[in-house]
Amino acid sequence: MQKSIVRHGQPHNLADDPLPDGMSALLWRIYRTRGVEKVEDIQRDLASLLSPTQMRGLDGAVELLIGALQAQTRILVVGDFDADGATSCALAVLALRALGYRHVDYLVPNRFTFGYGLTPEIVEHASARDPELLITVDNGISSVAGVAAANALGWQVIVTDHHLPGAELPDASAVVNPNLPGNPFPSKVLAGVGVLFYVLLGLRARLRTEGWFDDQGIGEPNLADYLDLVALGTVADVVGLDRNNRILVHQGLGRIRAGRCRPGITALLHIAGRNPANTRAADLGFAVGPRLNAAGRLEDMSLGIECLLAENPDEAHGLAVELDRLNRERRTIEADMQAQAEAMLDDWAPQDDQALPWGLCLYRENWHPGVIGILASRIKERWHRPAIAFASNGDGTVRGSARSIPGLHVRDALDEIAAAHPQLLSKFGGHAMAAGMTLRAEDFDAFAKAFDQVVRRHLTTDDMQATLRSDGQIEANDLHLDTARAILDGGPWGQGFEEPLFDDTFDVVDSRIVGERHWKMVLAPQNAPQHLVDAIAFYAVDDLPQMPKRVRAAYRLDANEWQGRVDLQLRIEYLEAAETV
Repeated sequence: MQKSIVRHGQPHNLADDPLPDGMSALLWRIYRTRGVEKVEDIQRDLASLLSPTQMRGLDGAVELLIGALQAQTRILVVGDFDADGATSCALAVLALRALGYRHVDYLVPNRFTFGYGLTPEIVEHASARDPELLITVDNGISSVAGVAAANALGWQVIVTDHHLPGAELPDASAVVNPNLPGNPFPSKVLAGVGVLFYVLLGLRARLRTEGWFDDQGIGEPNLADYLDLVALGTVADVVGLDRNNRILVHQGLGRIRAGRCRPGITALLHIAGRNPANTRAADLGFAVGPRLNAAGRLEDMSLGIECLLAENPDEAHGLAVELDRLNRERRTIEADMQAQAEAMLDDWAPQDDQALPWGLCLYRENWHPGVIGILASRIKERWHRPAIAFASNGDGTVRGSARSIPGLHVRDALDEIAAAHPQLLSKFGGHAMAAGMTLRAEDFDAFAKAFDQVVRRHLTTDDMQATLRSDGQIEANDLHLDTARAILDGGPWGQGFEEPLFDDTFDVVDSRIVGERHWKMVLAPQNAPQHLVDAIAFYAVDDLPQMPKRVRAAYRLDANEWQGRVDLQLRIEYLEAAETV
């Protein structure tokens, strides 16, 4: 798809800004375009974290946990089947045991048997464990019936979640969620693992005040030792990297690079061909997260959780190998589904994407329900419009996974459909950019029509044009390895705090195809033709089968390590032919 490159506007009063000590003007300009107002906004020390005392509902959860510790209550952690849920489960089990809880276990609903969250069915399944206290992590805020079922059995329930609440809240013993109305906690983009981390901070502070550790003769655990899990879950869940989340991720990355992380994370990095000492946020999002998620998508997320809980490196490696196998299987399934989806779209509107629905709904009965979320993401990226992929539940209903684009809050869109057509949606929930739903198979066509109508009400033709936000050109004297390293070290970069992207016109000095679908190039900026730089454009051969003499490229700076040598490399995100004179 053709994309337009739009440059960030100059920050207000940038010329008058005092340049922070030791920082380049380029990096400071990048920070300022991302909303940074002062140097304190980019400090990443733990002392700069928001205080747990600002989180409403936390005191109630801590009170219950104190009682559970004194009574050594049997605790069951109920998680979600994605990377955020897996890291949350591992964090809960490890940290609670370190704090002195002796009876802590976990349960993750099988995606295909029980569906999402604390349902009455999973409560019935959990009764075999004979718990006294349930703690939901990365789910629970929509589990009204499930919490009621647990209450009927005499169990207490603590809900820790970050998803948007519905009209009715569960009748839990305590609820901790920064997105509850009236919660003053400033960061609304904590991942589920981040919410749990804050509960643990509050719990440890209370135990310290009451002298628990001295009385029991145990060392006070350093909860920062678990920030590798928090970083992984935060990045993999693609939540916004506001200042607070950047601190959590930066500190977790520091521990991974220093070799002070869970053996399972180290094993997953190695199996993905990444050097733990050079780990970046992108490695967690694109290498570790997908391998962890593969367990929940194809089989059982317990495999991923056990990898994170493993204390022995050999055990962790064996589990990582199995997760890698599942991820390769997932890729094969995904490729087949994507080919089928693209064929469907070609049948609808060959050679003319403008004739496609604005809200895409695609369904095949044999699609794998664990992979439809990834398929929806691929279709959304390819056609730049909200997309929902559906798979059969095998009982006359279908489940859908939605991915949206800026301008459409997809959960709110589903809410509109539910209000206008109460018979269509059995259940739904999610975020601004992602959501899930269930409906009867016979209602698919009616839902697809209603979704397209809602999308057209909220978006314009301009919204349907894919754009890349660029930080502009780089002067030749900044186009070197030191700049790349400064930018890489200036993160963590990610959702809402995007890694810097630059654009320029280059002469193509040399080019060749590698791996059948990637262009490897040597480029020369037009304003500095003597300054040659290496570049790579992954999967660009599909859209640009012949390399022209001159290109316009949107790119990121990368430090490419090969056979012990580190060089500057431009990582091309978008490539198009440029006019030559």
